[in-house]
Amino acid sequence: MIRLLIVDDHELMREGLKQLLEGENDIAVSAEAGNGEETLAIMQDGTFDLVLLDLSIPGIHGMELIKKIKERPDSPPILVLSMHNEPEIVKRKLKAGASGYITKDSSPKDLLEAIRKVGSGGRFIAADIAEQIAFEASVGMPLIPHELLSARELLILRMLAKGKKVNDIAHDLGISSKTVSTHKVRLMNKMHIDSDVKLMQYIITHGMTV
Repeated sequence: MIRLLIVDDHELMREGLKQLLEGENDIAVSAEAGNGEETLAIMQDGTFDLVLLDLSIPGIHGMELIKKIKERPDSPPILVLSMHNEPEIVKRKLKAGASGYITKDSSPKDLLEAIRKVGSGGRFIAADIAEQIAFEASVGMPLIPHELLSARELLILRMLAKGKKVNDIAHDLGISSKTVSTHKVRLMNKMHIDSDVKLMQYIITHGMTV
């Protein structure tokens, strides 16, 4: 029996998933959560075989939530269920610790297959996304601009994507505002972006707010 924790901030989505899984004898929805903090709290008191995780939820979410779940002892595998199908987003979530990735427009059959495969210790990527990733690798496509950034520059870019100001980032990282501004200038130069408006357009286009 796969004991499932569903994480999605839309009640209708959670109810739809529970109805889909009602007739499956080997899958049981043990708990549900609507945000990141609730997810971590529930995991302190329960044991699960799989976390079915939406990326766009309030509070702690995305890569940060995946990493916090994986930091827990005996953490269950994570299957991301998202509306985003961009290969770069998928690769980063898998690198952060997710064991599978499937989009919300997938068929119920594919979702059940993904739950069973990841819940039993395997890995799963939706076929259309796997094809895109394989194509990129086969033709040697160039790196996406933000993949050229250093770890610190990428961290600051992601904090900017969450709406944080330079002073807020400096406070969170324990560095000066001048240092943050310098990193921001460097990352924009590397990405050939010359204004804050274009930077925000890039962030939205590449789904970096999730």
